[in-house]
Amino acid sequence: MSMESTTGDNNYFEDFTPGMVIRHSRGKTIGELENVLVTNLVMNSAGGHFDNHVMRDTPIGERIVFGGATASLAIGLTMQDTGENALAELSMTKMRLSFPVKHGDTIYAISEVISVDATTQENAGTVEFHHWGFNQDDRIVFQCDRKVLIKKAASFSAANRREK
Repeated sequence: MSMESTTGDNNYFEDFTPGMVIRHSRGKTIGELENVLVTNLVMNSAGGHFDNHVMRDTPIGERIVFGGATASLAIGLTMQDTGENALAELSMTKMRLSFPVKHGDTIYAISEVISVDATTQENAGTVEFHHWGFNQDDRIVFQCDRKVLIKKAASFSAANRREK
């Protein structure tokens, strides 16, 4: 597989090819505030996210980040490269949370283009990605498949696209 970085504005449907791998340029360290805020907003009351005393005697030994926050962060890190020209999020399947994330962990992401379908619409096509989120120690913490409806560059004038 070839490794490519496509950070920028030229992420139209035609720019994606099956087998293309994108190592996203940004990482994000997750803090306690982010975990607790998101966990409260979705009314997840599991003690593992809030209670140091409960978690102290577990094999993990400390609070863990809510899986929804981990998934959101990992997908968010991919958006600069896979969602700038998205018209619609079509599906997210096969989601797996495979390793606990703790406060202070830094999450990074890699995406692979699984398939492209140009026949979806005249001005857009479907791209299917497989996303991996991993921590600062290269442990995979999240993965999923995601289908996105993305604009076709051919439907826009050349003046509307920045040069690569």
